Amino acid sequence: MQIFDSHCHLDDKTYKRDFEKTLSRAHGAGVVRMMSIGINRRTSASAVSLAQTHSEIYASVGVHPHDVENCDESILRELIDLSQNKEVRAWGEIGLDFNRMYSPRQDQEKWFSRQLEIAGQRNLPMIFHERDSNGRFLEMLKTHCGKAVNGVVHCFSGTGEELGHYLDLGLHIGITGIITMQSRGAQLRGLVPQIPAERLLIETDAPYLTPSPERNRHRRNEPAFVKSVLLKLAEVRADDTEELAQTVWENTCRLYGLES
Repeated sequence: MQIFDSHCHLDDKTYKRDFEKTLSRAHGAGVVRMMSIGINRRTSASAVSLAQTHSEIYASVGVHPHDVENCDESILRELIDLSQNKEVRAWGEIGLDFNRMYSPRQDQEKWFSRQLEIAGQRNLPMIFHERDSNGRFLEMLKTHCGKAVNGVVHCFSGTGEELGHYLDLGLHIGITGIITMQSRGAQLRGLVPQIPAERLLIETDAPYLTPSPERNRHRRNEPAFVKSVLLKLAEVRADDTEELAQTVWENTCRLYGLES
């Protein structure tokens, strides 16, 4: 099986001591491509640097809703310049997060709107973060993008109604290790059979959200563990694992504009 970890943060400081071994363990688990996500100017530049020196890594650039309080047009110009690199295959992680409110709502909405514009101009798929926006995220997507949106809802853990809206917009759905968690993942396990196979992506969000099979032995998540997400997803959907793996691989490559 070829596996693509569609969302991870490989620039995180926890990987500095064993980065090459982390990649080796990923390869051993069949994870042969990884998308390293930018969440601000610094991490976007780091993701691009990693992608330029490792052929199995690709990069996204963007400003996360937690970080937009300090965003300005000069930062976005730097990200636009970074996005000219061939290794950059998406814009994000962008969106709205009204749960922790690390950035004021007005800043989140302003810079989310601006980044939607830029991603459209750059013709890049978008990687979305949404938490507790009470419909505002969907409202802004529809206002700026119309009835079709090229992107993925990262770490989906929403309701059936939200899922329906995302699918109607043509979005892909990113499934993390939450699906393996007994209590926290119960609602997600009930919804994933409703997602068309051609819209599914799998991700670790590493170093966060370590899947249950590895949680007792490893506090830090890493790309190798995305295989546990795939196996649980196939089990819950009653899909053939190898067929689902191939479909998800093709979905991810297609979204990010890569040869499969």
